[in-house]
Amino acid sequence: MGGAKKSKLLFRYLIAVVLLLIMIFPYIYMVLNSFADWDQVDKKLIPTAYSLKSYEWLLGGGEALIPRPWINAFVNSFIVSGASTFLMMLTGIMVAYSLAKMPFKGKDTVNNFILFQMFFPAIILLIPTFLIIQRMGLYDTYWGMILPKALSLWAIFMYTNFFKAIPDTFIESARLDGASDFQIMYKIVLPMSKSITTVIFLFLFMERWTELLWDMLVVNSDDMLTLNVLLSQMFGPYGGYPGPMYAASVLLTLPIIIIFLFFAKKFQEGMQFSLK
Repeated sequence: MGGAKKSKLLFRYLIAVVLLLIMIFPYIYMVLNSFADWDQVDKKLIPTAYSLKSYEWLLGGGEALIPRPWINAFVNSFIVSGASTFLMMLTGIMVAYSLAKMPFKGKDTVNNFILFQMFFPAIILLIPTFLIIQRMGLYDTYWGMILPKALSLWAIFMYTNFFKAIPDTFIESARLDGASDFQIMYKIVLPMSKSITTVIFLFLFMERWTELLWDMLVVNSDDMLTLNVLLSQMFGPYGGYPGPMYAASVLLTLPIIIIFLFFAKKFQEGMQFSLK
């Protein structure tokens, strides 16, 4: 009987390993080909000869091609993604705390509006938002990319549900001690929300980091391009150079993987709560 259980367990592990390899193999293939010699890129399933030529060529601009501002685009992506994520979390915390812990007239209406907007196709508002940004003189600027992404209804929804689970006795005790709502929010409620904050941060940053359509629409000059937009433009001048294409894709995904690994433990704790 013990042998049968071990066999079933071994079989399950084998299936899990196979499924995991199927899921991550495209990324492994991309990384290997980014380091492969050019005569082996897309020629073998697993290259046997490697070099840094694709990365050197990519960052140097390539022969007879207009140099692409990869380092500048990388910095732009961090500035835009970091600022947008910070603002989305800041506004999410403030709005969610008000909805969860502060009584005011029309609260149910605001809640229903947020739920409605979550299911509303965002692409419908793409052109009106672009025209507003253009009229405000923010076209081809950092603020033009950041401000329309400064509010996340999903973050508000997640924080609201979490804050509702925090006992009101903590809030009332702090108010009796003379604490303001801002002090309660950032010194009591937020420290109790580290796990869900990690989940929200990772999802918001990942979503903003991989944003393409809006950044492509609102940016024109090479100096303001984000990494996503720059990568999308590679299919023209870089189309015949698959090695640098793979290298650019690795550079695009690397920050997300590093951040996820750094916050992996808190992410698991936050996901366990969100699934309850």
